Amino acid sequence: MDPIRRFETNLTEPAKSTWSGFWGKIKILAPFLWPKKSCMLQIVVILCFVLLGLGRVINLFVPIFTKWIVNSLSPEEGEPARVRWDLILYYVLLKFLQGGGVGSMGLLNNLRTFLWIKVQQYTEREIEVKLLAHLHSLSLRWHLNRKTGEVLRIMDRGTESINGLLNVFIFNILPTLIDIFIAITYLIITFDIYFGIVVFATMVLYIVATISVTEWRTKYQRQMNLADNKAKAKSVDSLLNFETVKYYGNEEYEVQTFRDALLDFQKSEFKSIITLNILNTAQNVIINSGLLIGSLLCVYKIVETKELTVGDYVLFSSYIVQLYGPLNFFGMYYRSLQGNFVDMENLFDLLKQQPEVVDVKDARNLSIKEGTVEFKNVSFAYNTEPILKNISFRVPAGKTLALVGPSGSGKSTIIRLLFRFYNIQSGNIFVDDEDIEKVTQESLRKGIGVVPQDTVLFNNTIKYNILYGRLNAAETDVIEAARGADIHEKILTFTDGYETVVGERGLRLSGGEKQRVAIARTLLKAPKIVLLDEATSALDTQTERNIQESLNKMCSNKTTIIVAHRLSTIVHADEILVIKDGCIVERGKHEILVGLGGIYAAMWQQQLTSKDEQLKMNEVCDGS
Repeated sequence: MDPIRRFETNLTEPAKSTWSGFWGKIKILAPFLWPKKSCMLQIVVILCFVLLGLGRVINLFVPIFTKWIVNSLSPEEGEPARVRWDLILYYVLLKFLQGGGVGSMGLLNNLRTFLWIKVQQYTEREIEVKLLAHLHSLSLRWHLNRKTGEVLRIMDRGTESINGLLNVFIFNILPTLIDIFIAITYLIITFDIYFGIVVFATMVLYIVATISVTEWRTKYQRQMNLADNKAKAKSVDSLLNFETVKYYGNEEYEVQTFRDALLDFQKSEFKSIITLNILNTAQNVIINSGLLIGSLLCVYKIVETKELTVGDYVLFSSYIVQLYGPLNFFGMYYRSLQGNFVDMENLFDLLKQQPEVVDVKDARNLSIKEGTVEFKNVSFAYNTEPILKNISFRVPAGKTLALVGPSGSGKSTIIRLLFRFYNIQSGNIFVDDEDIEKVTQESLRKGIGVVPQDTVLFNNTIKYNILYGRLNAAETDVIEAARGADIHEKILTFTDGYETVVGERGLRLSGGEKQRVAIARTLLKAPKIVLLDEATSALDTQTERNIQESLNKMCSNKTTIIVAHRLSTIVHADEILVIKDGCIVERGKHEILVGLGGIYAAMWQQQLTSKDEQLKMNEVCDGS
């Protein structure tokens, strides 16, 4: 199955169980769980576990000291009551360390929480960096099919869920299970086996009920996530296409579709809340039934058999209530843990996506010296329909090659293949006689500059966007590149000059200004090979002429491949290839191709006619 389709399927088809592939998920998470890059953080992790162990010991001794204090106040016959201030002092000290009934406000927990902050930040940082790097490694094919809002939502929720999983499992569920084991063992030793059976049965019933009901309601949580993804994706997509919405007056439609998406989310949310109430009721019945049976048994042994003292009842009741406190939250902890796994499913699907284009083993670094480009019998298909069929051509160093032809013929695909956005099915592509599949992608792309038709800028300053061509360039180099792109004087007219923020996708600049910034960025990169993918087709004629001069300066003495729509921009090319249906049907200089009377000549004549009609239209408009 195509990787994009598989990813979309994972987002829309619920898994059978949250715990399916558990160890596979843990394996993916493992590198982030232990701070292997920091010895100091490793010590902090160990210290946190020591504090966690001390908390378990304190939880055991708090009820024991309660019993001793009660017994000191109601001594056996013949013995006077004593003020055991030492016991009270120790008891208060232990409570200070333990905190409230659940231990949430104790010194140990506060200290552990404080120490864990850096560990949590390390985990979050490593996951987010790894994920962004992974997304950048994925193929252009994947990114062309992604939904940005959905991916961003998955990243945010997935990162939060991993931190939540660590906190819930390590500091809530694991301590609770240890406390249960200690309680059963202690009650059997101190009282008798029946108390251990009561506590054990209660805990088992509680945990089984919690897991069973939570697994049942998982599908509603997953449906809620899917609906949430769609709602967020819809809102982001709507805002990114703000201008298009305004052009067609579809604001009401956008709001209505977003409202429908929210309604779908709230339907799943309602089912999730209802099933949660059912779970809470079942847990409450089980816990209080165990407390009732245990208390009756304890009172019976105090009053009837005289085997236990009043202090023992206080010990039992306080210990059980203390134990039931965190156990009462066990359902919440488990739901949180299970919810975190649900939230991570989409994140795991992202991490499982494999890059389509990867460097071969022992790939060499390419150092482009001359910039010769050659395609040898190259064939390529995006899916099953062939786009390029046995294409062959050579661009000598410093020369210009133009690619023309109808839309969909494969012109831009040639540019993308040279940049290694895709792997070819057959043939070879060479740069300076080096097969580009045997060199690193980074070194290949470092020597190639691209000026696309649709220039997208970062929502940052003009200086930042130009500097992106060579991040370590000096400010004087940035200004020189802007001069070369004939935009320096225009930038100086802006209030903030080079510090002017260009807005989302560069929308605060005109089309011509964005294109000049792109040219300046490429000039600063100083590549040996320049690719122009219909770099001026979206501009008006006058702006195109001005920018064409900047492009000609930039491409001087550089190997240049131009994908052109307007043939007037490539009459100077050393060779022109006419591409149709993925094949080269004509090749030669402009004058030769016009003289052939073929496809190129027909395209040239058609554009001349269109130009004459445009001139006549302008004359009519001027006369009126």
